[in-house]
Amino acid sequence: MDNVFTFFGLISESHGFLFLAHMILSAVIAALLAKKAMNNLQLVPQGMQNVMEAYVDGVWKMGADVMGRAHARKYLPLVATLGLFIFVANVIGIIPGFEAPSANLNMTLALALAVFVYYNFEGIKLHGVVNYFKHFMGPVWWLAWLMFPVEIVSHISRIISLSFRLFGNIKGDDMFLAVILMLAPWILPLIPFALLTFGAFLQAFIFMMLTYVYIGGAVQSDHIEP
Repeated sequence: MDNVFTFFGLISESHGFLFLAHMILSAVIAALLAKKAMNNLQLVPQGMQNVMEAYVDGVWKMGADVMGRAHARKYLPLVATLGLFIFVANVIGIIPGFEAPSANLNMTLALALAVFVYYNFEGIKLHGVVNYFKHFMGPVWWLAWLMFPVEIVSHISRIISLSFRLFGNIKGDDMFLAVILMLAPWILPLIPFALLTFGAFLQAFIFMMLTYVYIGGAVQSDHIEP
């Protein structure tokens, strides 16, 4: 946001630099959290290992409900990494002196495009080009001329849905936080901070869930294993 103090702003006030610096910082923090959890693995998890194991198990169970256990396990690294990175990128903007890189459309659009390309690639690799796009035509052959363009538009709209939902919510949270800090600069607004932290978690959860749903729709057969 303009005219808001950031630590990286002491180096340069370029919008591009600030965005890139905070995005790299978020990625580094996410990587350090993962490394911390794996530094001293124990049979009975403690500390960060316990937190990360609970997180990974929760992500896997979420995926198992959507696409079955085998597929959920296969795509767990991608979805869990996305969730951790997005959460850190969201929550870092709540800390005074930092900005949320996920409040920038460049980041959210890049993530949405990556998910879009990946799930289509996986679907084509598993089913083949013809069979994959054949299901875009719907179950009734004489409605294929209508269903195919509708499905294409629907899939492309997922890019907008993923990117603008995350961007809009985090951008709105940043603006809300700026207003709160201007109104009560000397009193720590605990309730708004708690709500913003929950919002950061919620948006990461939604992105992970939609990623699982989109991949599941591309790779899943009619039968879902229990």
